[in-house]
Amino acid sequence: MTARDEILQRVRAGVGKDDFAARRATAEAYLAARSRGPQPSLGHELAARFRSKAESLASTVDAVADPAEAPAAVARYLAAGNLGKQIVLAADIASLDWSGAGLACAVRGAEDADRVGISGCFCAIAETGTLMLLSGPETPATISLLPETHIALVPVSRIVGTMEEAFALLRAERGTLPRAVNFVSGPSRTGDIEQTIVLGAHGPCRVHLILTGQS
Repeated sequence: MTARDEILQRVRAGVGKDDFAARRATAEAYLAARSRGPQPSLGHELAARFRSKAESLASTVDAVADPAEAPAAVARYLAAGNLGKQIVLAADIASLDWSGAGLACAVRGAEDADRVGISGCFCAIAETGTLMLLSGPETPATISLLPETHIALVPVSRIVGTMEEAFALLRAERGTLPRAVNFVSGPSRTGDIEQTIVLGAHGPCRVHLILTGQS
């Protein structure tokens, strides 16, 4: 037993919380037994609802019929905003033809100097216009946090109605939570100074979403 293990064992014993397995099983049984509360009626046009809510949160939204068209859509967006051609990509979308669209891409986590980060998303939530992003080796959280511009590819087939549905999908497909689950609802913002909203205070000042596939 290491010194660290010994210290933690004494702490657990001191607070009477040695039986973590039993406590976890109790918590999971409680969660499994709970029924959902009232849910909003969103209809069947989830993509349209998601787009409307995302735009109300200062995101910009584009759409392409095929994911293969996304690199060209990104190139057009960057050119229109004079944002350059250097991008950093999450590995889960690196197979698309980014260089064919004239973009210089690096597949890695983002660093302070990176201006544009491009990610996919685990799913998107129509009720609030929110992205659900999971951290992992192929989906580093830094891509959506450090660059001034975050661009996300959002498959229309991965748009769900509510936050509850998003977590149900996560449990069904992944079983356990990743190290971090991040929710992105438009650009970073703050109203700390004289209650004036400022974008980009703690993260990207631009969020651009590209819906892929048919709605």
